Amino acid sequence: TDVCCFSSVPSQPVPPLALTLQGYLRALEPLLPPEELSHTRRMVQEFGRPGGLGAKLQEGLERRARHTKNWISDWWVQWAYLESRQPLPVHSNPAISLPRRDYNDWRSQLVFASKLIAAVLDFKAKINSGQLPVEYMRGKPLCMELYPLLFSSCRIPGPKHDYISRHGRSRRSPTHITVVRNYQFFQLEVYNSDGSRMTESQIHSQLLRIRSQSWKTDKEPMGILTSEHRHTWGQAYNRLLRDKLNKESVRLIETGLFSVCLDSPVMRISDEKYASRKAAQILHGGGTFSNSGNRWFDKTLQFVVGEDGSWGILYEQATAEGPPIATLLDHILDYCEKPDPKRAPLVPLPMPKKLYFHIDREIKRDIEHAKQNLDILINDLDVNVFNFTEFGKELPKKHNLSPNSFIQVALQLAYYRVHNDVCPACDIASQRMFRGGRTEYIRSPMNQTLRFIQAFDNPSVSREAKLQLFREAVDAYAALTAQALKGHGIDHHLLGLKLQAIEEGLSIPKIFMDTAYGLATHWKLRTGQVPANTDSVMCFGPLVPDGYAICYNPQADHVHFSITAFNCCEETNAETLAVTLKETLYQLQELLQPAV
Repeated sequence: TDVCCFSSVPSQPVPPLALTLQGYLRALEPLLPPEELSHTRRMVQEFGRPGGLGAKLQEGLERRARHTKNWISDWWVQWAYLESRQPLPVHSNPAISLPRRDYNDWRSQLVFASKLIAAVLDFKAKINSGQLPVEYMRGKPLCMELYPLLFSSCRIPGPKHDYISRHGRSRRSPTHITVVRNYQFFQLEVYNSDGSRMTESQIHSQLLRIRSQSWKTDKEPMGILTSEHRHTWGQAYNRLLRDKLNKESVRLIETGLFSVCLDSPVMRISDEKYASRKAAQILHGGGTFSNSGNRWFDKTLQFVVGEDGSWGILYEQATAEGPPIATLLDHILDYCEKPDPKRAPLVPLPMPKKLYFHIDREIKRDIEHAKQNLDILINDLDVNVFNFTEFGKELPKKHNLSPNSFIQVALQLAYYRVHNDVCPACDIASQRMFRGGRTEYIRSPMNQTLRFIQAFDNPSVSREAKLQLFREAVDAYAALTAQALKGHGIDHHLLGLKLQAIEEGLSIPKIFMDTAYGLATHWKLRTGQVPANTDSVMCFGPLVPDGYAICYNPQADHVHFSITAFNCCEETNAETLAVTLKETLYQLQELLQPAV
């Protein structure tokens, strides 16, 4: 049944055109030289004049808003995710790595995995029975529609764009999950014949049987096919599905509630490197000689449980996104504190079903190519995860500064120190206070950020003046965040205007063909705060070849960071940025609280 709280959530407004165009020009000021800026300003004014092209497209969007649940979400998912042809690992699917569990052997791995499966089923039961409490943000109820979609859904590769197949809403909803070990996939039924959920001990005994059926074999790692460029995978997918056995196995993976990857241990290295290794392991499996064959990257939810106590979740963004996933992880962690509730009923359980594939020469060749490409991609990604322990969100709060805005300004300053330049950066704001809302970008730098950055390392500027400029930069960012949370962000509105022109069969408006628009949307810093109640860290790859992705999770007295960059880019270096960011944070602390 659908949760019936949607009606209390308003529909997403189309922001006023003048406001967006003004915000767009303001966002370009720190990025462009004056003569380019005046050229773009003329173009934007022409687009926005009364009765002009902008006004016509704006009308189209307002009409669209009246006739759809959400005027931008479907377009956004289509444009940002489903039409992208980039491989899902690294480029798209985010991973969340959680604190290592206290064990180092396969027996405990299976005990924990069965508890985790039971916890997720418990969460699903809460969604189904409408017991999941409505979430609030800044006092406003949030749209809860994403939750039921998390289960039994999967992305399917297509020739021009992908699509999402959803099976969780049908009358005969799937009752199995997929468990992967040593590159072999198993269908595991997790409900008894009377519809009750299996107990932890039932699940555990089934995982033991899966283990005994999946000793190392020379089987081809089928899952690696899903790591390819989407067009390549789409072609391999069609070849694969010509065979009846393959089709059935693939369908079972796609329709399963979620997947659980039982990984072999990650090579243990020094503790500081281990955090980065662990995050990379969840993100892409560590390579074709490691656990990458245990993933099906198209699956909406995959839980990874390593033999060495490492664990986390990998999810596909066309259906899932950060905040609902954080809620799910909180539920799992709470559940894991509790003892196993029920004893197992003594009924014999059917053997978990191993999924078989017919692998002909063509498919074998597809797998070989996919292996080579994935290893190239993995070797190109530099992952740097660290815990900044000097202070957390309490420090900015004590000085009446927004913790997120504080970190955003620090990131811009650190980037500037490494690259001697500012760059377009996007932070993610939720739009779930609107019906069917997804996300919006909050962009930086702003003029206030630039003024602060230029003053900070200038010895002739007094400490008081620097502090004042810092406050202005942080407050300006907080104000921009508040705008985005009102539904008045600029980026998705601009995208909507562009897509509306395409929809109406018009040529793409000049402002989108302008070099300034290309520069403004070449996101060299992709950032994301995933505020979770736990010490978790999120990780994904940069959006552009010469960029970084930085995720952070601020706790009261420390902040977890992950920074990624591509090795093939000479200019960027994750470690240099990490070291500079730590120094920058110390100096900002000093600015707020000078040592006597």
